[in-house]
Order: sequence, then C-alpha cells, then structure tokens
Amino acid sequence: MKVLRAGDAALLVETETPHRLHAAVRALGRTEIVDVVPGAGTVLVTTAPGTDLGPLGALLGGLPLPETSTAGGEPLRVPVVYDGADLDEVAAITGLTRAQVVERHAAAEYVVAYLGFSPGFGYLTGLDERLHVPRRDSPRTAVPAGSVAIAGPYGAIYPSSSPGGWRLLGRTTLRLWDPDREPPSLLQPGTRVRFEARA
Repeated sequence: MKVLRAGDAALLVETETPHRLHAAVRALGRTEIVDVVPGAGTVLVTTAPGTDLGPLGALLGGLPLPETSTAGGEPLRVPVVYDGADLDEVAAITGLTRAQVVERHAAAEYVVAYLGFSPGFGYLTGLDERLHVPRRDSPRTAVPAGSVAIAGPYGAIYPSSSPGGWRLLGRTTLRLWDPDREPPSLLQPGTRVRFEARA
C-alpha cells in the first residue's frame, strides 16, 4: 500500500485491496476519521480539520486487513425481469443463449465494491467472466432507473434515469436511491447482492 496526502485533511491510500482496506478503516472507529471512500484502486480517508496526518498515515500503511470486505447477514435480493434491450447482443458477443446469459447473471453473488458515477450507483464485483463485455460504442442519452446492466468486470443497477453506456439485461422495481431514507443509498460498499429472475 502507498499512502499519499490529499490536501490538509485527507489521505489517499493506493491499494490492490480497496474493499478490505475500507472495511478495516471503518472498523477502527476513530473519531478523527470523518469519511472513508473506496474506489477501484484507492481508499480516500478524510479527517477532521487539524488532524495530524503523519501518525494516521503510518497506522493506515500497516493496518491488518480482514479476510473479507463483505457485510454480514443475508444478501440484498433484487428481483429482475430479464427483458433488457442488450440481452440479445450480450448473448451474441459471449456465444451464449439468452437463457444462459440470464442464468449466469442470476447465479453469481455480487459485492458492492464502491459507489460512483451517480448517487447510489454501486459497482458490483463477482460478475461471471463469460459475461465480461465492453460498454456500448454509443451510450444512450437516457437509461431508465432500475435498469440492471453489465460492463467490463462489473454489474450495476441504475438508481436513477441518466445517460449510460452499459449493456442492459433487465429491470427491477427496487428503489436504490431515496433521499428521504437513511442512508439514501440502498447499496453500500461491502453489501452482498443476489439477482432473482422474475416473469
């Protein structure tokens, strides 16, 4: 791991295991740590103003990591109608049938690696390698909220209507982002997710 200063009140840790480091830093429960934000290969640790970043950086650089970064309890179950606009295209790219694409997508257990792109948009790891397909060459100007999609090694659910270039497999009625809920995002780093096919 490499620990870098990010301004006068934050540290950016470069790591190959951001999910596990995120869980370890959260578990510290230190009052000077204001927020912990995991990314694809980094964890940003923001602190209260006036925090001495030297000792905290040394602590983070040698922090033992848990074996797993996943949250305990049952996974979040997401009902999906697999009728996405890109389902046939994904089948063609992968050499699978539509039914096999659906079966492989629903068989995996996913973990939210980090949130990004838009509020409540979780990047889900655990996608079957046969379903690793590139984004669309031409992004859509509007993807409906609840769209279940894949791109590269990640799965996702669009929490709100937005532009997007991910391949759409289906849709869910589950509300992922609600400003009146605490926390507003149904997905959090470490949340386990299972997709369930519905008619």
